[in-house]
Amino acid sequence: MKEPMTFDAYLEEKLQDPEFKKEWDALEPEFQIIRAIIEGREAKHMTQAELAEATGINQANISRLENATANPSLRTLKRLAAGLGMKLKLEFIPIDNAG
Repeated sequence: MKEPMTFDAYLEEKLQDPEFKKEWDALEPEFQIIRAIIEGREAKHMTQAELAEATGINQANISRLENATANPSLRTLKRLAAGLGMKLKLEFIPIDNAG
């Protein structure tokens, strides 16, 4: 039986398609935010409910953010970072250095 493909391997394969890569690159900032929220929460061993309690943001809204069905404001991102004991850092980088 063939080993199941990991997400990373699947993504690497899909990124070979120029059309897919273009769309992926366009959404990369959103994916980075989602990943940062989830990884930050998991690193602190927090549930969504605990993060909601720490930030005053409704747990359902945190779920929507993590599932990419909501677009957070800068204020919300600051509150999430503070609730995770972190600070928010935004960065503009030249496109030719973005990878």
